[in-house]
Amino acid sequence: MNENFSPSTSNPYSHRTYILKKQFFKLLGASFRIYDEKENLLFFSQQKAFKLKEEIRLWTGEDMTQEVLSIQARKMLDFSGTYDVTDSTTGQKIGALRRKGLKSMVQDEWLILDNSDREIGVIKEDSTALALIRRFVELAAYVLPQSFHGTIGNQPVCVFRQNMNPFLARIDLDFSADTGNLFDRRLGIAAAVLLCAVEGKQG
Repeated sequence: MNENFSPSTSNPYSHRTYILKKQFFKLLGASFRIYDEKENLLFFSQQKAFKLKEEIRLWTGEDMTQEVLSIQARKMLDFSGTYDVTDSTTGQKIGALRRKGLKSMVQDEWLILDNSDREIGVIKEDSTALALIRRFVELAAYVLPQSFHGTIGNQPVCVFRQNMNPFLARIDLDFSADTGNLFDRRLGIAAAVLLCAVEGKQG
């Protein structure tokens, strides 16, 4: 991203808040649905199970006829994985997200990269203490759900708050702090999907 992202009121990336829901207990993978604040469906994804190289595609609906975003891991089984995010309608690489593998064993942390792989920001779990409790105390994730804070430079741009029950994972995406439109919503939505898909496997 060489320029600030400027959302248009006529596209699904113009919202300040989103709701992401992931269905549990799907033997052949997992499904993600992303809604606006009024719970109108904006995006749908069907993640396949048992893939050695992670690949997630977002569509405009459950009929999966119009693909809009692609999230592709660069390597197979990479603990500190880098995921390229591409606009499927234009073929343009938007940026990338890189998981800090060793740090994420204690506290989840992702780097935000621009389309030239320059580090421009970070998305980080709320606190080390809570992160440790979630990892080592059974059912703690349901009582103390994860919260992530994103910054571009030193500017807050997003908060992702997770709510979980045995049947459904939900992340509330809030970009209200990004008054300067520093964070491309496409990359932000991809980050939330990865947090739900990749970090969710550790529990």
